[in-house]
Amino acid sequence: MKAVTEREGSVQPATRKKKKKGFWATFKEQKILYGMSLPFIIVVFIFSYLPIWGWLMAFQSYRPGRSVFEQKWVGFDHFVALFTDEKFYLVLRNTLAMSFMGLIVGFTIPILFAVLLNELRGSVFKRTVQTISYLPHFVSWVVVAGIVTKMLSVDGGAVNQLLLWLGIIDQPIQFMAQGSWFWYIVTGSDLWKEMGWNAIIYLAAISGIDQEQFEAAKVDGASRIRQIWHITIPSIAPTIAILLIMSIGHLISIGFEKQFLLGNPLVVDYSQVLDLYALNYGLGMGRFSFGTAIGMFNSIVSIILLLIANGVFKKFTKQSIM
Repeated sequence: MKAVTEREGSVQPATRKKKKKGFWATFKEQKILYGMSLPFIIVVFIFSYLPIWGWLMAFQSYRPGRSVFEQKWVGFDHFVALFTDEKFYLVLRNTLAMSFMGLIVGFTIPILFAVLLNELRGSVFKRTVQTISYLPHFVSWVVVAGIVTKMLSVDGGAVNQLLLWLGIIDQPIQFMAQGSWFWYIVTGSDLWKEMGWNAIIYLAAISGIDQEQFEAAKVDGASRIRQIWHITIPSIAPTIAILLIMSIGHLISIGFEKQFLLGNPLVVDYSQVLDLYALNYGLGMGRFSFGTAIGMFNSIVSIILLLIANGVFKKFTKQSIM
């Protein structure tokens, strides 16, 4: 009896630690998934990483027709010229101003639009509004710029006609000729064009919320506003955080199509942005190395902003993209 007791006492519960699988073991198990992702990896490498070698041009006095090794190396001369150019700081001001305005308006309103659209009960009306709202996304900026210019025209423009009819103004306003209006015109045009499209991902996130939460809230007597504030918004908060981090990363990479098409010589001090500056004062003037330096500055700042935003959100909200 004693021997049996000692044997039972000596038996310890077996606790086996799971061994972490190595790369090759995981690769064998998921080789089909790796194979499916390989074409996309190749495309990203060719179009996103391979061209980075072109940054060497920013440290050279590049001349077409010569190989990389035959170019004259000038070090940081192009960056010195960039940071000592007064035009650069004017362009940077315009870029940051339109970026922040676009981030505040173009990021918050699609969220509000998605939440309100989700509250509609009529499915036909809801789908109709959603379809109409995201159709402008597929319209070219060339067409949009033409529409905006015509709407704001002093010669029969709908906006001026409406303001005159309401008695708000006595004579038409030259919106497209005043630099003080340009940032608001670009922001409003971009909002009209992209609001419905940007709301789609929030609508998808909202549709994934467990409906039992709303039913339980109704039983507890929660109003529609309370349900939105305490269920809908917290449920889509991770999606909002991820998209906000990515938007901050693109804060100074706003392109130049809107500014190029809506701008004119009268508002040039307000319409020039970094990408347009690189096009006009770099490639347009044959200063390929100077244009590369501008693009390199743009990319490095975007990466820094992305890392900072990701770090801040990871620390305070536990949400990150890396």
